[in-house]
Amino acid sequence: MREQLLKYSTKLAQAGLCAPGEPLLAALDADVSFSRADDPRQPVAQQVLHELGASALLLAEPVGPCQEAMRILAQAALDTGQDAVTPGDCETRTFLHDLPVVDGLDPTALARALARRKGCIVLHHGRALMAAAGAVSPEQTFVTASSVAFACFVAYFSRRLRQARQGDLTPYLHRELAHMRDLVEADQKRLPHAPPELMAGPFSHADQARAAMAQAGRAVVDYGLVDSSFGNVSCRQASPEGELLLISQTGSALDELEGLIDPCRMDGTSCVGLTASSEYSAHKAVYDVCGARVILHGHPRFAVILSMDCEHLDCPGQGGCHRACSRPRAVEDAASGLVAPIVPGEVGAGPYGLCNTLPPALASAPAGAGGGRAAIVYGHGLFAAADDDFRPAFAMLLETERFCRREYFRRVDALCGAGT
Repeated sequence: MREQLLKYSTKLAQAGLCAPGEPLLAALDADVSFSRADDPRQPVAQQVLHELGASALLLAEPVGPCQEAMRILAQAALDTGQDAVTPGDCETRTFLHDLPVVDGLDPTALARALARRKGCIVLHHGRALMAAAGAVSPEQTFVTASSVAFACFVAYFSRRLRQARQGDLTPYLHRELAHMRDLVEADQKRLPHAPPELMAGPFSHADQARAAMAQAGRAVVDYGLVDSSFGNVSCRQASPEGELLLISQTGSALDELEGLIDPCRMDGTSCVGLTASSEYSAHKAVYDVCGARVILHGHPRFAVILSMDCEHLDCPGQGGCHRACSRPRAVEDAASGLVAPIVPGEVGAGPYGLCNTLPPALASAPAGAGGGRAAIVYGHGLFAAADDDFRPAFAMLLETERFCRREYFRRVDALCGAGT
């Protein structure tokens, strides 16, 4: 059990979310096991596990821009008499709902918050902590904590950009945002400059395609283009049994895809897709419409943030933008020719499903220099498609996120004046 606890503590550090060895993970088996010895938080974790009846618990202090975003949002919630932070991204709407805020490392208050939600924020001695409980395994706590960090990052920067559009970004907040920009720029681990070396296609058989998918999935995680187990990858591949849609399983970690890729038949004559990614229907619809061979889906943070930015502050459709938006929008860079349409869409195959909104967006998006095409789903993430292998699709993920990061701060400066 301790190996599992150390594994997810290490993964949080590798993602740049926490300092190495800082997270405390606890799991209840015959006895309570901890990821680190002599941690003063152990009695709190043990009592929370007892009060919740949970199997696993995580307490971790994020670093860098995630720490600042989480701390600022949580303190603002308490200062205004609220007991939770409510981000607006897709992960939070479907997975977390809101993030309770606990003032102080009090085990009873912590257990009460985690009985209501999978994760929460704790303010303790001027710092923010992430707390997450798992009913089954330590992996659940890692997934939740990663999602909490993502949600707070997106919520903070989205809120500040909206304040800039409303004329409410005071000189103090603009200076605060400049400090956050420095933290983002220093956090190069999340967006390395050199592209990864990925397998060249087309792939001759399904096993080769699976290996390429696992390699691309690891790269998406290593480059900070997705958090926790969200995101997915697929490949359309010919086989002796007919044409297959190879796709990562629902809930699978993109950096551990070996053995977790489902072979779904393109003609729909197999039920293997029952365990496939929840976005299987969207992937299949893209292949049917666009003729692409591979799809990468990640949650690059600034691409998600810009997808939620709109200059129409008085639009009557606000609140339902993630389901239906009548205004064509896109992320565009005239210098590079990048055009990534922004579309609404919900996970699944309903009337507002991604299977209806995403395929025409990708089909209409111009191909980049390497042949990849990209579209961003409002508050959700970026889908990139390519014809032969994952290299152009990954290049589109990376190029789009790099541009969105620059564009975010350009918009703030343009709205407020760079010297404010």
